Amino acid sequence: MLIALYLVGGLTLILFSAEIFTNGIEWLGKKLKLSEGAVGSVLAAVGTALPESIIPVIAILFGTGEASYEIGIGAILGAPFMLATLAFSITGIAASICKVNGKKRECMLIDHSIMRRDLSFFMLVYSVAILAAFLPQGYKSPVAVVLVLAYFFYVARTLKAGSTLCEAELKPLHFARKQQKPSTRAIVFQVLTALGGIIAGAHLFVEGITHVAEIMNISPFVLAIFIAPIATELPEKFNSLIWVRQCKDTLALGNITGAMVFQSSMIPALGIALTPWALSDLALVSALLALAGAGVVYLSLWLKNAIRPVTLAFTGVFYIAFIVAAVVLH
Repeated sequence: MLIALYLVGGLTLILFSAEIFTNGIEWLGKKLKLSEGAVGSVLAAVGTALPESIIPVIAILFGTGEASYEIGIGAILGAPFMLATLAFSITGIAASICKVNGKKRECMLIDHSIMRRDLSFFMLVYSVAILAAFLPQGYKSPVAVVLVLAYFFYVARTLKAGSTLCEAELKPLHFARKQQKPSTRAIVFQVLTALGGIIAGAHLFVEGITHVAEIMNISPFVLAIFIAPIATELPEKFNSLIWVRQCKDTLALGNITGAMVFQSSMIPALGIALTPWALSDLALVSALLALAGAGVVYLSLWLKNAIRPVTLAFTGVFYIAFIVAAVVLH
C-alpha cells in the first residue's frame, strides 16, 4: 500500500507540476524576450532534466561501491536513450491523436532550423562522449571539458535564434490569473514552485520503483537504465504532450531535443571526469540505439524537410530492441 502511494502520489505531483511549469516557463521566456526555440530547448529542457540529472550526480559523488558506479552510468546513459526513443515515440503518438483545426496532423508544426540544430548537436556530442570510453584514462578529462564547452556554445546559438513568443498565445499565469502582465517575481515563483513539485514527485516515484526493484531482485545497472529514467523522464513527456495538445510543436519537441543535448554533454562530462567511464556491452547498445532514434528523425527532416508523427512514433521500436538486448546480454 505504501509503495502504491509513492507511485500514484509521485505521478500525480509530476503531472500537476508539469502543467504549472509549462505555463510559467512560457511567461518567463516572454519576459526575457527569448525565442520559442530557446524556451523549449534551454529553459524547459534543462529545468525538466533536473530530476534525472540528480540521480547520477548523487550516485557518483556520494555513493560508494560498484553498485553506485553502475547506477551512475546507467542513469547517465538512460536519460538520452529514453528521450531519443520512448519520449519521441510518445510525442509522435500524441501528435497523431491531437488534431489541428479538426484535421489530422500530417507533419509536426515545427521550426525546422531548431530541430536540425538540436539533433545534429546531440548526435555529435553524444558520439564524442561514447567514443571517450575507448580512450586511455589520461585522455578522457579533456573530452569532458570539450563537452561542457560544446553545450555552452549550443546555448549561445539557441538564445540568438528565432522569433520571440507571442503574448497573445499565452494563457494567464496560474499564480496571477487576473493580471494581464504578471510580474517577474510571480513568474519566477511559479516556475520554482513547479520545479520543486517535479523534483519531489520524481523522487517519490523513484522511491516506489526502487522498492519494487529490490523486491524483484533487479541489478543496479538495469534498475538505473530502465526504471529510473522512465520515472524521471516523465516531466519531459508530460510537458511535451501539453504543448502538442496546444499545437506548440516546436516547444514540445524542443523540450525533448534540448534535454537530449544537455543529457549528452553536461552529464556525461561529469561521468567522464569522475569515473573510469568504462562502458559495458549493454551500455554501448543503449547509446547506439539512442543515436539511431535521433538519426531516423534527423534523416526524415533532411530528406523530406518535415517530421511526421509516425516517424517519431517509430522510434519506440529502438526501445523495444533494447529490452530484447537487455534480456540477451544481462
